[in-house]
Amino acid sequence: MKILVVDDDPQILEALRLGFQLQWQGSTVLSARSGDEAIRVFFDQLPDVVLLDVTMPGKNGYEVLKEIRQVSDVPVVMLTARGEEIDQVRGLELGADDYVVKPFSHMALLARIRAVLRRAEMPPPLRSVPDLVAGDLTVHFQSQQVVLRGERVRLTPVEYKLLYHLVRNAGRVVPHQALINQLWGEAYGATTAQLKVFVSRLRSKIEPEGGPRYIETQRGLGYRFVPPPKDQ
Repeated sequence: MKILVVDDDPQILEALRLGFQLQWQGSTVLSARSGDEAIRVFFDQLPDVVLLDVTMPGKNGYEVLKEIRQVSDVPVVMLTARGEEIDQVRGLELGADDYVVKPFSHMALLARIRAVLRRAEMPPPLRSVPDLVAGDLTVHFQSQQVVLRGERVRLTPVEYKLLYHLVRNAGRVVPHQALINQLWGEAYGATTAQLKVFVSRLRSKIEPEGGPRYIETQRGLGYRFVPPPKDQ
């Protein structure tokens, strides 16, 4: 397990390095103190998870996240001293899987990382579940691949899981809380605002011409996957 920690505070880097080595035997902790260094280490080492501070010299965390998401679906947890929801939402909109607000306890951070990794390693559904073909969109459940007009769509683990639960209930409204529980668990404390961000991210990838085409919003209730008629 390779963990890349990106933060310009050397004390935080050292504390996290020691903490991970104590709690996660066999893990390798990589570190970077600037956005540019983070990009170099990321491409050199290909870590399994990234902890990414927002405020750094040079490229900030949001800029680094954009570059990572252009090439990789690796789990990314943002580390931020900002508690404003708008800052948290911005990170999620850019492709982060989770965020942790400083100051944080090491055990709480480990729990969030484990949760992100569990979502990334979600097993595929049983073989009895057929592939879904809806217009230009195809979902291969066994490989967890999504194809739009013959081109593979890169989804993060949470985005794929969201699409999976929507298409498995095609034609039915899935309530906000039901989706939140499926994606993060009842004890996680995720909000409808976070869910809205991930729905928006998913739509931008499977409905690139604008929409909604596949995912309908039922205001105040939830979301529904509506496949187009078979003749379209």
